[in-house]
Amino acid sequence: MPSTPEQILIVKLSAIGDVIHTLPALNAIRRHYPHACITWLVEEAAAGLLEGHAALDRVLVSRRKYWIRGLQGKVRWQHIAEMAAFARRLRDTRYDIILDFQASLKGGALIALARGVRKIGFGKGLEHQEHSYLFLNEKVPAVDMEIHALTRGLMMLEHIGIPTPRVEYNLPVTEKATLRITQLLAQKGLQREAKVVAINPVAQWETKLWDNAKFAELADYLVDRYAVSIVFSGGAADRCVVDDICARMQTRALNLVGQTTLIELAALYKQASCLISTDTGPMHLGAAVGIPVVALFGPTAPWRTGPFGNGHQVIRAPVECAPCFNRTCDPVQCMRKIEVAQVIEGIEQLGIF
Repeated sequence: MPSTPEQILIVKLSAIGDVIHTLPALNAIRRHYPHACITWLVEEAAAGLLEGHAALDRVLVSRRKYWIRGLQGKVRWQHIAEMAAFARRLRDTRYDIILDFQASLKGGALIALARGVRKIGFGKGLEHQEHSYLFLNEKVPAVDMEIHALTRGLMMLEHIGIPTPRVEYNLPVTEKATLRITQLLAQKGLQREAKVVAINPVAQWETKLWDNAKFAELADYLVDRYAVSIVFSGGAADRCVVDDICARMQTRALNLVGQTTLIELAALYKQASCLISTDTGPMHLGAAVGIPVVALFGPTAPWRTGPFGNGHQVIRAPVECAPCFNRTCDPVQCMRKIEVAQVIEGIEQLGIF
């Protein structure tokens, strides 16, 4: 291997928040190896965060979930052919360094398939690791899972001699994405000078969800008290939830659910005064573009995966069983016991109005 690596592969497949947490590591690698060719292996749900990133030369996209579904159907041979073509792309380069930021079996299997001299990642000892360290030939000592996920990734780089003096995301928010959001908001009747509060109310785990009626009450309060414009965000699958929240409101809100790409969502958040969110990927997107985030946490640990950095507010209910990290629970006391007044207090402590 050359003294300075020429080919580097980053393996961080998912999820959206985890990919965002790895962007500062990407930028640190680029600063340390300015002339290296850096490739990132990612699943398609988060690929939009990386395409066009200034620190990347290549993005390899795994369509794992799509391919698995296709193996059940009539066009299975087409999906098998796509999987084979992806495997060839993964193996068409001999990487000097492969960095495992995924630490899971699905990532480990692809690292095993890839051609690399140094396959580096955390050794045995991380939660949910699924023995992925078996696919590595250089193992960094495992760190405490109670350390924030973003910091853990930077610690891995520090261990192999890559300095990480600052946290930078440098999301590829293009002029096109910004213009698209400006036009979309104008079409919805939003005045250019309006003060925007973004709300992202949905998460994949049912235990992370807050009551729709409380979201509606909170949004109405902010409109009445501070004359802000509320903009709801989310994916297409979140439409029913956000439609219900808007129907419960006494004031008007803009509903952009399912109408933005990830980079357009980042452009939207950059125009907002703050983001109110459950514990989900867009919460980290808000933090990455530099706006204050008010995050509602229940079954998970904000010190592990909360909005990174200063200037954010985490809202939790005082229940003994949290964090439990359970995806199902009945009743979900940790979220049910968060009151609207608590969230309002958190927002007002930001001092943005």
